[in-house]
Amino acid sequence: MGNSGVGGGSSGTSAGQAPAARGAAPRRGPVVAALMLGMALAALDGTIVSTAVPQIVGDLGGFSVFSWLFSGYLLAVTVTLPVYGKLSDTFGRKPVLIAGIALFLVGSLLCAGAWNMASLIAFRVVQGLGGGALQGTIQTIAADLYPLDERPKIVSKLSTVWAVSAVAGPAVGGLLAAYADWRWIFLINLPVGAVALWLIARHLTEPARERGPRARVDWPGALAVFVTGTLLLTALVQGGVAWPWLSAPSLGLFAGAAAGAAVTVVVERRAAEPVIPGWVWRRRTIAAVNLALGALGLLMVAPTVFLPTYAQSVLGLGPIAAGFVLSVMTLSWPVSAAYANRVYTRIGFRNTAIIGIGTATLVMLAFPLLLPYPGEPWQPALIMLLLGAALGFFQLPLIVGVQSTVPWAERGTTTASVLFCRQVGQSVGAALFGALANAVLAARLGGSGDLDSVARSLAGGGAGPEEHLRHAVATAVDYVYVGAAGAGVLALLVLVFLAPRTFPVITEKPQV
Repeated sequence: MGNSGVGGGSSGTSAGQAPAARGAAPRRGPVVAALMLGMALAALDGTIVSTAVPQIVGDLGGFSVFSWLFSGYLLAVTVTLPVYGKLSDTFGRKPVLIAGIALFLVGSLLCAGAWNMASLIAFRVVQGLGGGALQGTIQTIAADLYPLDERPKIVSKLSTVWAVSAVAGPAVGGLLAAYADWRWIFLINLPVGAVALWLIARHLTEPARERGPRARVDWPGALAVFVTGTLLLTALVQGGVAWPWLSAPSLGLFAGAAAGAAVTVVVERRAAEPVIPGWVWRRRTIAAVNLALGALGLLMVAPTVFLPTYAQSVLGLGPIAAGFVLSVMTLSWPVSAAYANRVYTRIGFRNTAIIGIGTATLVMLAFPLLLPYPGEPWQPALIMLLLGAALGFFQLPLIVGVQSTVPWAERGTTTASVLFCRQVGQSVGAALFGALANAVLAARLGGSGDLDSVARSLAGGGAGPEEHLRHAVATAVDYVYVGAAGAGVLALLVLVFLAPRTFPVITEKPQV
């Protein structure tokens, strides 16, 4: 691997890493299996639960608040990512991952025993508190396991877990809800998680660390991050849904989030070991990747949130077929990621990511500009296939690249900051594009209706008087895709003007 392509100066990947990697290989198999099982727990969670919502609501009631089954989990995962990242750098990956898996399993067991919707939502939050450790720490251990030139192997495997989960999750959830009981959706996590726990406890070894002063945990900073993130994400998730954007609850939550952010900055500046250290934003490479992945979160809202509605309301597909139209993106993504290293070893992380996001932006624009109305299902499926391939070339080089610019003791914090920005980007995108779609629908329908209500009215199929509703939904989703393409342009500008031409890669042997 040439230094000019990936790193700068003498900081590229050295051949001396290969023997160390080969020597560590016999220990990696069980650990990789555990990481894949742990990733499966997190990846299956959303898709497997979504298909059982009717059965859950029918048993427990609470239809008006069932969306918090997902929002509560997302909030807990997002706001804990920075905390777990710092803890993994301070105390090691192993104890954090074990605690995260155990907490996730406790939450799963509690969810299976929920007696009403309120208790189920509360227990989903407990699950999310464990899920934050799963997402961040697994990605960090993956970077610890492999040297730079081999890292795409593990990233591709973890991406494949997400792809399989996207396809299998709805089917498994539907089968369990229909032929067993919705509570098995949560109980099935227990054996999978138990195996992952055993493999991690038995096979994951970390290097002995020098004894020094007792590590100090920035609990005030962790609490400030948690409260601020919760207020902000609650405002984004519920605004325009549970209450109007300009209502007292929305304005109060945004004001509270702004005040919390100010308090967080003050607390973190005074902390000896801050949860979100200032260098995360002072270092050009990390700041650029954070912003670019935040823009990716915005972009991803269009296919993941709005494409299923488009497929069912405009194309007239059933839920399973609509899910397949989306899932093809998750099939091409890991394949593309597996080959990305052949590109970034030649032209660098930044240039590879530029190619990926530039192509993805053009693909997003193809949705409103090239798709006929109403079109055939294979047409949006083809666009999603191309989108997945493009994003594989965008996300993987940035994550692998930024992880390679920091030493072991900073990798957990760095990885968590990237994932945190992507999650926040998704929440912002859901609120922003949701408001955009509803505004377009209101304009097309004379000021009445929103996307959810129109989609429900079209659920029975048919044409004639409903055709104008289908046109309205198609137009609204077109505008969302144009907005998502704008997020792609934003990411492209960040890479061109902020990201360094070559990432300052640090040569470091695998640490586990």
